[in-house]
Amino acid sequence: MFSSDAKPSSKSERTRALLSAIAVRSFRERGYEETTIRLIAEEAGVSVGTTHYHFPTKNHLVQELYLDVQQAHRAAAEPLLAGESDLIERLRIVYRTGIDGLAPFHEFAPGFLSAAVSPRSPINPLSEDSTAARSIVEGLFTEAVTGAKNGLPDEFEERLPGALFLGHLLLALFWVYDKSPGQARTYSLLDRGLALLRLSLPLTRLPLLRGPLRGLLDLVAEVRA
Repeated sequence: MFSSDAKPSSKSERTRALLSAIAVRSFRERGYEETTIRLIAEEAGVSVGTTHYHFPTKNHLVQELYLDVQQAHRAAAEPLLAGESDLIERLRIVYRTGIDGLAPFHEFAPGFLSAAVSPRSPINPLSEDSTAARSIVEGLFTEAVTGAKNGLPDEFEERLPGALFLGHLLLALFWVYDKSPGQARTYSLLDRGLALLRLSLPLTRLPLLRGPLRGLLDLVAEVRA
């Protein structure tokens, strides 16, 4: 997607931006399975070949959706982070705005999950193709951690955002299966997890406990790898 400060100028760029916008809207309204390259081409008034030129597969369009969702996530979170200095509350902002942004997709979430769950899937959130969208979320967690008044030792401040991002993926997975009204169970799980984190993070300042906590982050890094 083109950001508001980088308007498409050439005809090719405008066509690409149009296709991207139509695809994002279609994914929101129809879900993954019902959105097709042919449908997007028809709505854009261009040929299927032109659509394939800009986006060789539907998965390339899913990456446009990922970027759109995470750019909106960043836009929602950053103003709130600017007014909060407590570490746990800053993390709550990033997690909650992230889940809030997924709300329009809940009906169709199983279809996206089925397409993304394979480790070889190019739309797996941990895939190389998903780097741009993933970097936005990790950047938000980094901003939340480094901007807090009650900071952490440097090594934990540097490594914690990666673990928090993995927690974000697990929370989103729980959200997919959450059938409670407004996905209330997901928000409850988040609040309980953050309460535990508030109790445990001060332990990073105790030399005797840094070793086990460092080992826990090593395990998270290994899972991600």
